[in-house]
Amino acid sequence: MKTKLTLTIKKEVVEKAKRRAAGQGISLSQMIENFIEKEDPSVQYSESQLAAKKLLERLEEMESTKAPKESDKVALTKYLKEKYG
Repeated sequence: MKTKLTLTIKKEVVEKAKRRAAGQGISLSQMIENFIEKEDPSVQYSESQLAAKKLLERLEEMESTKAPKESDKVALTKYLKEKYG
């Protein structure tokens, strides 16, 4: 059984959510329902866990960086040889 829910959300956020839902070919209600169903209701997160989860999500969104050509140990050895001979 479905029931109505009234939310108060910034207009910009609502418009963004509507575009995202339309891009997925579903209604905003269905997108929110899908999101909530993915969460495990038995899990209660602490503030630090929520912060860690948010940080992880942000890190996953970032572009990966290329590894340096040489290791830190090699770079340090090279630097010290140049500095002290």
